[in-house]
Amino acid sequence: MTTRNELRLLPWSGPEGKPCYLSTDDSDGHMSRLADNIEAVQLGMAAELLEQSLEVLDDEDAELSSLRLLMADLTGALRDALRVATSRGHLLAASEQHPS
Repeated sequence: MTTRNELRLLPWSGPEGKPCYLSTDDSDGHMSRLADNIEAVQLGMAAELLEQSLEVLDDEDAELSSLRLLMADLTGALRDALRVATSRGHLLAASEQHPS
């Protein structure tokens, strides 16, 4: 049985927003590749959102509704980016404990 430190935090949530974990030694398996792809999409979307937010912040006439939508999108992107960073940090720690 793997320990919690050896589990991979997946880039999506389960029921009620609870974290989902993957237990596998196969980094090229279907679920690992799916998680890698979703993480890449999430980080790409966050980068695009950052560019959009800079444009909105430069617009002195931006409407409150635009700012609220931006905040909601930024909150989601930040949540996703933190999950990716946490997952990758755990993977690095696990690989340092068990070098190949």
